[in-house]
Amino acid sequence: MAAERDTEFFLRVLHTLNEAQARWYVAREAFAVGRGGLKAMHVLTGMARPTIRRGMHELQAGTALGASGRVRQPGGGRKRLEVADPMLVRALEKIMDETTAGDPMSLLHWTSKSTERIAEELTRRGHPISADTVGRRLRELDYSVQANLKTKEGSAPPGRDEQFRYINAQVKRFLKRGEPILSIDAKKKERVGAFKNAGRTWRLKGQPYHVNIYDYPSLSAGTAIPYGMSHDTAEFAVESLRRWWRLFGRRRYLRAKALLLCADGGGSNGSRNRAWKYHLQHLADHLGVSITVCHYPPGTSKWNKIEHRMFSFITLNWRGQPLVSYETVVNLISATRTRAGLRVKAILDPRTYEAGTKISDEEMKAIRLERHARYPDWNYTIKPAATKSKS
Repeated sequence: MAAERDTEFFLRVLHTLNEAQARWYVAREAFAVGRGGLKAMHVLTGMARPTIRRGMHELQAGTALGASGRVRQPGGGRKRLEVADPMLVRALEKIMDETTAGDPMSLLHWTSKSTERIAEELTRRGHPISADTVGRRLRELDYSVQANLKTKEGSAPPGRDEQFRYINAQVKRFLKRGEPILSIDAKKKERVGAFKNAGRTWRLKGQPYHVNIYDYPSLSAGTAIPYGMSHDTAEFAVESLRRWWRLFGRRRYLRAKALLLCADGGGSNGSRNRAWKYHLQHLADHLGVSITVCHYPPGTSKWNKIEHRMFSFITLNWRGQPLVSYETVVNLISATRTRAGLRVKAILDPRTYEAGTKISDEEMKAIRLERHARYPDWNYTIKPAATKSKS
């Protein structure tokens, strides 16, 4: 028992020592054991035999506790990456020059310049490096992170939980049939121009993006609505769905007979918006499919899957980047990527959509709208007037 306690105490002390002290401590014990001491210390501590042997030589020569105070000999220790990769720093500087100067050919120009993304790009270019090391090298190059929540949603509306359960049941039903399900919404409107964009990005010290002090509309080149670049209208919302079908949906859902839309309760795709239903009828007629719409209850827009599965990553990607033009907005959105496999496709629609259009009672009566028994104002299906080719 005493021997076990002595061994435990020995190892506890060993773990408190630096590299040089540890090899001297183990070497002293090896001398104390005598014949076979080096092997015994190697087995007990796991320290390499050459290291123990070096400590024994240093103790015998009297150089163990030299006046230099160094743990290693000059030049010892792990070498900087630049020694094995002399072009590393130049490659890092080139990447930062590309993204700072706005080189349109730079892969990182339209992404968040986080240390992780920079490390990934350096590794792709043949310079393996970790994100932490990138951060240290950027600080050495005189870069720093520079700055360029909504938590309350109000009281819960009646029927909120029941509606979410109903939406979940509809989603499961459509998934079982292999029918398409889309979460749709318009992202927060962004003013286009030299305006401050929240967040921080790596830039040379003292060289932040210079933006306008005031966010006056007169200084803007327009308003960007990721979902629309003109007015956030019902016509545009439906046109976005039509484009999705033309580019992706018709190839992935060749036999689709129905489509489920999960949408917010207000705005261009709101449950009370007549134009929304009117244009959905035209889309249903054009595609020859029934369109079921389930609206999220009021005050629960953040629960929409598109908010946290896509919009949140777009916001992360363009943080700290002034949205100076529509091209900038589209390219930043299109460059959004995640390790889980998210890829975003953004297209600029140059059309102008007229706001404030009125849908008459006669036009509303022509809509083949069937309200569901459960919360009929939030859940309904629009059926096509006639079977059309899905084009």
